[in-house]
Order: sequence, then C-alpha cells, then structure tokens
Amino acid sequence: MTTSAPTAPDGGAGSRPARPAGGALRAWTSGGGLIRWLGRVGAVVPLLMLGFVFITLVVQAIPALKFNGWSFFTSSIWTFGAGYGVPVTTDGLTHLPGEAFGALPQIVGTLATSAIALIIAIPVSVGAALMIVERLPRQIASIIGGFLELLAGIPSVIIGLWGALTFGPFLAHHITPWIASHMPDVPVLRFFRGDTGNGQGLLTSGLILAIMVIPIIAATARDLIRQVPILPREGAIALGMSDFECARRVTLPWVNSGIIGAAVLGLGRALGETIAVAMVCGAALGTIPTNIYQTMITIAADIVLHLDDAITSQLGVKTYCELGLVLMIITLLANVLARLLVRRTSGTALPVGRGL
Repeated sequence: MTTSAPTAPDGGAGSRPARPAGGALRAWTSGGGLIRWLGRVGAVVPLLMLGFVFITLVVQAIPALKFNGWSFFTSSIWTFGAGYGVPVTTDGLTHLPGEAFGALPQIVGTLATSAIALIIAIPVSVGAALMIVERLPRQIASIIGGFLELLAGIPSVIIGLWGALTFGPFLAHHITPWIASHMPDVPVLRFFRGDTGNGQGLLTSGLILAIMVIPIIAATARDLIRQVPILPREGAIALGMSDFECARRVTLPWVNSGIIGAAVLGLGRALGETIAVAMVCGAALGTIPTNIYQTMITIAADIVLHLDDAITSQLGVKTYCELGLVLMIITLLANVLARLLVRRTSGTALPVGRGL
C-alpha cells in the first residue's frame, strides 16, 4: 500500500509555509526602508515650504509689481493715498487716489542695521569664544557659556523694550553727544556727526541687533574652536608663535568656514528681526538717514507696524507682499553668497611657522 506525501496547509505538497501577515512591512522597516523614506521626505519638505512661500508672495505681489514698477526700488515716497477718496483705475488696476510706494528707505534701513550688527557682533563673538575656550577655567567657561545661551533665548520684545526705555536714552544722553562732537568733519566720519536725537534711530537699532546676534555667533564659534585639534596649536606654540599669532594663524583659519556660517545665521536673524527693531528705530517712513543717529525703518518693522493701515487699500496689502518678497530675496542672496564664500575658504591650507 502506498502512502501520499503530506500536504502543506496551503495545498501544495512540500511547499514553503506562507509568511505571516505584515512580514513584508517588517522586512522593509527593519531593512532601513522607513528611515530612507523619512530622510527623503525630510529633505524635500523644506524645499517645498520655501517654494510655496516664494510662489505665494509672487502671486500676491503681481498687482503691486505692475503698479509700482522699478520706481519701487528708487523712490522714497510711501503713502496710502486718500482713504475716503473714490478709487481710480490705472492700467487696469484699481487703487485709491494718491497712492505711491517707494521702498528705498526700508531697504537701506534693513541693510544698514544688519551691517552695523555684524560689524560689532563678529569680532566680539569670536573674541569671546576664544577667551572662553582658551583662557578661562573650565567651570567659569561653562557658566559664561550658559549665560550666552540664556541671552540667545530672551524674547526679542524684551530686548526691544529694554532698548526703547533704557539703552537708547542712555546712549542719547551720555554716549552719542560726545561722539558727535569729537568726530572729525571729513566725508566718511561726517556720518557720525549731527543731532543725536532721543535714542531711537539707526545706531540704536544696529546695537540692539548686535546684542541679539552675538549669542548665536559666539556659541557657534565656541563649539567650533573646541573641535580644533590640540596638536596644531601646540606645534605653532613650539615654533615660536605667541597666543595671538596662534589664534590668528592656526585656530581661526581652521574654523573660518564655520565662523562664516555662524555669521550667516546672525545675518539672517538681523535681516528678519521685527519687533525689537520696530520699538527702537523711530518708524520714520520715507526717510533715508543722513547720520547714524537719525530715525529710520526696516522692511520687517514697516510690515509689522503699518500693515493694519494698508487693510483699507487692496493695493497696499499687495505692496506689502512685494516688500516681503524683497526681504526674502535679500535673505536668500545673502545665504547664497555666504555659501559660495564658505566653499572658497573651506579648502584653504593652514599656514605653519612664523613669517609664512
């Protein structure tokens, strides 16, 4: 008598047992498929968000682009026209009579305050980072580093309030009058002469931004300097370099690309800072400062302070979309130029030895 071969549960003689449900999903997950998929999504989402914001601003700003033209970048007039007037039509665009928009003062104010902030913040931040890493005892360095991080976390409205009520008036009463009276009357330094005002203006805005930027650059530079190997520094000292020469010719060239990146982070904060600058700039629309103490306004401060005034004018709202588009383009250009500079400096060879 013959016996038949045992039959597998799925009906095929000798066939492999069926995989339990979800086996493919578990294999895909354990094999790294989920991590790769999440990584691709994480890489694409920021690009999509940037493109969405940019396209939205462009679409909303098209009527203002047509109405304002290139004079938007060269004119200083900013008026919403007759709020109770009868709307008129120009080139197919309906607007209030007398409306005119020129963003040159806002653009100049944004670039000037950011430049002042970086000119002050970069050397102070790098010097503070070198001091914390190379000169201070570890316990004191950790305490000062903690204060730096706390300063970076203070809300900008608190810093703006302090600048408007305390710091700005202190400058106007005790510091800037002496500077204005002792500065030579020559073409470049003449910008530091003149009426010092009441503490609101370009200088106060730049200093407030510097205070907000210093913790970002200093904390990043501190972490970078800590990563410099000890052997190149000891070798430079052994070759006869002083501590200053070692920092200038070994430590800083080793981390120069990272410091440029930190400066770009600070620049992004300075360009986009809103409420703190709005509280100390003086909010002077249509005015380009003729000295460093004069009131002015930036793009971000103008948007936050006067957007409500533009609600009654459809073209005014579109113009603020155009103004936001200008700020976004300035920020993107600054980041692109900084990236090119980082690529150029990241491969620079380190000098070794005195006199090289």
